Amino acid sequence: MKEKPTVDYSAIAQSQSFKTLLSKKRRFILPASLFFLIFYFALPVMTSYFTFLNHPAIGPVSWAWIFAFAQFIMTWVLCTLYSKKAAEFDKIVEGIAAEAGGSREVS
Repeated sequence: MKEKPTVDYSAIAQSQSFKTLLSKKRRFILPASLFFLIFYFALPVMTSYFTFLNHPAIGPVSWAWIFAFAQFIMTWVLCTLYSKKAAEFDKIVEGIAAEAGGSREVS
C-alpha cells in the first residue's frame, strides 16, 4: 500500500504564490459579483420605482424587456469569463502544488 506524502498546508497558506493566487481571485470575483448583483437587482428596482423602462424601444417592445434579455446575456458572458479565469487559477494551483512537492488531485 502506497502512503500519500504529507503536505504542510500552513506553509502553503503562508507562501507568496498562494497569497498571489488569493489576491488574483479576489480581484476578479469581487468586482464580477458586485456587477452581477447590481445589474440583476437594477431591473426590479427600476421597474418598481421609475417608469422610463416602460417606454417603447423597438416597436411594441419596451426597454424593460430589452434590459431583462440583457441579463441573460450578462449571465452567459460572466460564466464564460469565469470559466476562462478558473483555468488560469488552476494553472497557478498546479504550480503551488508542484512547489509543495505534491500533486493536485481532482476528485
